[in-house]
Amino acid sequence: MAAHQTPEQAAERVDRAQPPSIVVVDDDPPVVDAVAADVRARYGDRYRVVTAGGGPEALAAVERITRRGSVVALVVADQRMPGLTGTELLARAKELQPDLRSVLLTAYADTDAAISAINEVGLDHYVLKPWDPPEERLYPVLDELLESWHATRTRLEPGLRVVGDRWSAPSYRLRDYLARNQVPFRWVDPAGPDAGPLLAALRADGVRLPAVVLEDGEVLADPSVTEVAERLGLGQRAEVDHYDLVVIGAGPAGLAAAVYGATEGLRTIVVEAEAPGGQAGLSSRIENYLGFPQGISGSELARRAFAQARRFGSTLVAPHRACGLRAEDPYRVVLLDDGSELHGGAVIVATGVEYRRLDVPGVEAVTGAGVYYGAASTEAPAMAGERVVVVGGANSAGQAALHLAGFADEVVIVVRAADLAARMSRYLVDRIEAAPNIRVQAGSTVTRVDGAVQLERVHLSTPDGEQVLAARGMFVFIGAQPRTDWLADAVVTDELGFIPTGPALGADRWALERDPYLLETSLPGVFAVGDVRAASVKRVASAVGEGSVAVQFVHQVLTG
Repeated sequence: MAAHQTPEQAAERVDRAQPPSIVVVDDDPPVVDAVAADVRARYGDRYRVVTAGGGPEALAAVERITRRGSVVALVVADQRMPGLTGTELLARAKELQPDLRSVLLTAYADTDAAISAINEVGLDHYVLKPWDPPEERLYPVLDELLESWHATRTRLEPGLRVVGDRWSAPSYRLRDYLARNQVPFRWVDPAGPDAGPLLAALRADGVRLPAVVLEDGEVLADPSVTEVAERLGLGQRAEVDHYDLVVIGAGPAGLAAAVYGATEGLRTIVVEAEAPGGQAGLSSRIENYLGFPQGISGSELARRAFAQARRFGSTLVAPHRACGLRAEDPYRVVLLDDGSELHGGAVIVATGVEYRRLDVPGVEAVTGAGVYYGAASTEAPAMAGERVVVVGGANSAGQAALHLAGFADEVVIVVRAADLAARMSRYLVDRIEAAPNIRVQAGSTVTRVDGAVQLERVHLSTPDGEQVLAARGMFVFIGAQPRTDWLADAVVTDELGFIPTGPALGADRWALERDPYLLETSLPGVFAVGDVRAASVKRVASAVGEGSVAVQFVHQVLTG
């Protein structure tokens, strides 16, 4: 069985010749010495700890590190400093080291400034002074930020490389799969200035592009994501075929069920078709989830939840799709796409939804080559200096527009409604209205796109007539449809494909004498949670709640 590479294991792969730096800055010498001492005690064997007595000195240090070709993992800065405030320093430092994580040290009176910095410079966290004991108030924050940095940072060294044309859909699928699984890799464009030697070697061996070059030099030519997953050890195979609980889908609802099932002693397995996180994992930023005042990316939330589920003993089978479900009392049997079967005492269906496809001329030809469904965070940097179009008016579209605005010259939001407030949260509407390079095209729809190899133009129907926009990227968020085709007639679905549960089933769709449990489907012992459930609230918090609550009903089925 291939061992899954956890983010914690990836974090141990540190370049010993040029270790990453942690920059600690405060204009009060006793304070900077105290912070540096605590940081060195915990991280000094793996990182170079650099101290500075003020903002300008710290910025100069970051500049030197950047010129040396090394990296800054973390900056811990005081907020109130002459010359450059902590917020100003972090903004300047991130221009040089975009991947660095940031922490502000603040007094209680400065918390408003820290909260503002979350929006202004993407501050990752703030810590109130005093931070004693560091084991409780400082190290947990830094541990999480450094783990996140290692899992997602841009790799400058060779490492894992993906070689493929920017506008190739197969190349995009590989990049997207690796990014969603938080596997560090370097993308090599054949047209890029540094691609010559590698491209020549691949062509000499007759390698088809896109190709994945592993760290040991082995080449996977035009591989499927399943082949990549197997070679990198990204998934596990089921150790047995009988489990207490089988969870289908590793989005927020499924991962919550996996965590609570495993912690309560159930042998739990999760089947995921793509990558942990589901649709939420595609979100560039989730800002209204309780407990994360600075917001969190969907992929980072998924990484943490997946690590938590693994910690308690859940098994993940990925990338594999569930293809069928049947009752074989006392078990519920799940058929997988490789022909294997999993027998469970209970099943939780958490397959979520997928973005609805845009059905207009020209789209299919450039899907993955300028047209993307969801946030497609791997493509955002390539939009620098370009115009991009975001189609949709819900929160996911708003978050994507704000994220893309950090790269593109102009972001045009195309929405059917008369304004964004119809479906988007007020805090997002306010931020979009304040963004100088975001324009809202209300009352409009996409009618056609042009481009033979890549997206070139987007045609709109607007209240003022047809409008044609030259655009390099279009990101589509036009509603969602449930992933329930694989269920066939195993459970009842409504006219839209969502799964009714509990009292919504009605007596004519329930066969047992007892009433169905709240989240139970028409097939006893099978539950539906999250976005795939009919009448569910389409929010991450509610999905997590349903996934955890469903486990309580699973216990009742198993002990019934």
